[in-house]
Amino acid sequence: MEILDIFLTASFWAAAIRIASPLIFATLGELICERAGVLNLGIEGIMVAGAFAGWMAVYAGTGLWIGVAVAMVVGMLFGLLHSVLTVPFGLSQHVVGLGVTLLATSSTYYAYRLALPEVTTPPKIVAFQPYEIPLLADIPLLGPALFAQTPFTYLAFVLAAAVAWMLYRTPVGLALRAAGENPSAVAAQGLSVTAIRMGAVIFGSGLMAMGGAFLTMSAFDSFFFEMVNGRGWICIALVVFGSWRPGKAVFGAILFAAFDALQIRVQQTGFGAEIPYQIFLMMPYILSILALVAMSRRAQVPAALMVPFNKGER
Repeated sequence: MEILDIFLTASFWAAAIRIASPLIFATLGELICERAGVLNLGIEGIMVAGAFAGWMAVYAGTGLWIGVAVAMVVGMLFGLLHSVLTVPFGLSQHVVGLGVTLLATSSTYYAYRLALPEVTTPPKIVAFQPYEIPLLADIPLLGPALFAQTPFTYLAFVLAAAVAWMLYRTPVGLALRAAGENPSAVAAQGLSVTAIRMGAVIFGSGLMAMGGAFLTMSAFDSFFFEMVNGRGWICIALVVFGSWRPGKAVFGAILFAAFDALQIRVQQTGFGAEIPYQIFLMMPYILSILALVAMSRRAQVPAALMVPFNKGER
């Protein structure tokens, strides 16, 4: 019964929303890339680069939102590199993505050591602070969980709605989805499949970097090397879990975050003294894998995902 009581506390759901926020940014970025037909395995490294770039910009004296913009630009630059190699050149998306992850991660570590050579403890910044939305924050249970978060968290959900609207209610979204389903039809309409795919990868990579920046500028107030900790790979799985739909992907991010928040609290109950803590650390991943298997059986993969397109070829 004690475990069931956890689900009825506002603090639990507030933590779940907070943990889900960086996943939402990065999952949306990956979803946009894959909807256009490009698998972006550079997500893990791009998140690391975004985490460092945003934090370093704020540490250097810029405002928080300027730091977010800097992180997004850095992510877009790595996205540009990825898109150039995979779209017009047609190189392996798997190899290029892993290469981008290694490049972004190693260059971030190098930049950190170059900028702060004598530092043993990462400096702290003044991160985003929670902002309670008047009236809404007073709603029992729901209010403290949803409407007493940082502005960066609110932005994650606004972007989720904006991406869903863009994909299904605008000509840009239609062209982007068509580029991942039937690029020949897009070319027949006089549109550039190369430009659409490259634009999707560049913008999607910017969102991934914002997910990384959330960790240093909203969840924490400093940068350390292992802070992304596999979240990028989780986001790739969340895209599949969500059947390449923004709403379902956001739900998957919240579900994984709830599992993660639950394992922390379960360790503090009586069960935590009887079961090895490694079991609790495994729990969100095991539950997420089971949910992924159940959902992915009905998922419809974009028909042209990872399929290079050369104009004039059939």
